[in-house]
Amino acid sequence: MSSNQFNKLLTIILLLQTMVKSCCSSSNQPEKFQIPEATIEQLQTAFQENKLTSKDLVDFYLTKINNLNPTLRAVIEVNPDAAEEARKADKRREITRKGGNGTGHPQGGWLDGIPILIKDNIGTKDKCNTSCGSYALVGSILSKESGVVKRLRKAGAIIIGKASLSEWAHFRSFAIPSGWSARAGQGLNPYNVSADPCGSSSGSAIAVAANMVAVSLGTETDGSILCPSNANSVVGIKPTVGLTSRSGVIPISPRQDTVGPICRTVADAVHVLDAIVGFDPDDSEATGNASKYIPAGGYIQFLNVDGLRLKRLGIVRHPFFNFNHGSPQDTAFLQHFQTLRQRGAVLIDNLEIPNLDLIQSSTEVLDMMLAEFKLSLNSYLKELEASPVRSLADVIEFNNKFSSEEKTKEYGQEVFILAEATNGIGDKEKKALLTLEEWSRNGFEKVMQENELDAVITPGSGFSTVLAIGGYPGITVPAGYDNKDVPFGICFGGLRWTEPKLIEIAYAFEQATNVRKPPRFPLNGDLFSSSSGKHDDDDDEL
Repeated sequence: MSSNQFNKLLTIILLLQTMVKSCCSSSNQPEKFQIPEATIEQLQTAFQENKLTSKDLVDFYLTKINNLNPTLRAVIEVNPDAAEEARKADKRREITRKGGNGTGHPQGGWLDGIPILIKDNIGTKDKCNTSCGSYALVGSILSKESGVVKRLRKAGAIIIGKASLSEWAHFRSFAIPSGWSARAGQGLNPYNVSADPCGSSSGSAIAVAANMVAVSLGTETDGSILCPSNANSVVGIKPTVGLTSRSGVIPISPRQDTVGPICRTVADAVHVLDAIVGFDPDDSEATGNASKYIPAGGYIQFLNVDGLRLKRLGIVRHPFFNFNHGSPQDTAFLQHFQTLRQRGAVLIDNLEIPNLDLIQSSTEVLDMMLAEFKLSLNSYLKELEASPVRSLADVIEFNNKFSSEEKTKEYGQEVFILAEATNGIGDKEKKALLTLEEWSRNGFEKVMQENELDAVITPGSGFSTVLAIGGYPGITVPAGYDNKDVPFGICFGGLRWTEPKLIEIAYAFEQATNVRKPPRFPLNGDLFSSSSGKHDDDDDEL
């Protein structure tokens, strides 16, 4: 063999060795885990396979909050102890792997080590404020943590921070834009920053939609979970009133207030719901009655892909289905109705709800809420260990004194003033309450029973007031996007305690349609991709 031939052969051998080493090295490296759009179940699998830690996950979301929040304004403040909570979750997981019994903390739960964002009217007794977006409550100290947050901590969830909201849960003024609060500024819809993010649980929905957190909690009095979920292409569950505790939550109406999950998938929302339902001695009357309706084994058992089969669904067209012929909404819902039928549902079209127009235009709804708000808020404020304000009158005075910070001149506080003028539950309010009960009994309930319906279908959140006045549950699921990429959803509403049916319906619809896509927009150098569900930067992988 000549010297030249030998050199050529040696070069080939070295090249082959390099290729083999490169191939082996690549195959031995663990596959990078994609965090954006990951579900709770996928995150838990990654934990167990050592592809991810809770500390990694918290760091990722804190980075996203840092990058995106200056524009989206979805988060009022982050929990400075979140990283330490994550380390504790990782330690629990390691002890479990080694066969230890840990420290008595629940092991193996779906939320263990999962970061969750809490709406800023839900009390957390930690280093975060619970302020309802107002400077008036900055520095207030709760005597007890809210019932739902206690349950989340027991389940091992990591409180990553407080979500922004429409200030005072959109009950200060009719003029305040959805998503605005003095502390956070104006929250923006991540799909189209010119679109309404809706509220009042705006930040909870924005953050989840934009992959700034895994899951979140919101509250609803009338539309505050369903509407932002609809507007931001996420799933929102408004539970039957009483199913989740309201203790430690800044109130509006004990008759209508409820706490529920806002997540990217129905399954994630159900995992959160399972963690927060149950009896709370600090909200004993409502949760005590509701506890007997919680199914043994929880709600996860109703994640049934065949859940639409033989379900009777009523379509309430007036006044909600008023889309232009051929519009994206019109086209989408025609397709969705066809899908529902194909999956075995029975559709009863053109249902009419008696008293619907009265419910949507009446003064009775507001009259009751104004009186209830003053009584409930005054009671909440008096029970705080410390607070700059102790009554609704104090809050009104604070807003006048700090009108620049609270934009009192621009947005006003006429709802507060109307509420302060009430004098408890008098004859006027008692009459209004009887009227609302009659409208529910001889309206929605009667239609549901006479038609043997499992749920009604409406677009968006327009049906929220009907559900609100009767304490009924509802679930919103992404249904499509308009010509400007603004999301819209479909709402399934039912009678009290019918969450199992609604979950079956919503989950089966979601699995059959798979509508949701993440937002796509350049923001602070952070580009979301609606086609792949991944960001273009390397921070999305671990």
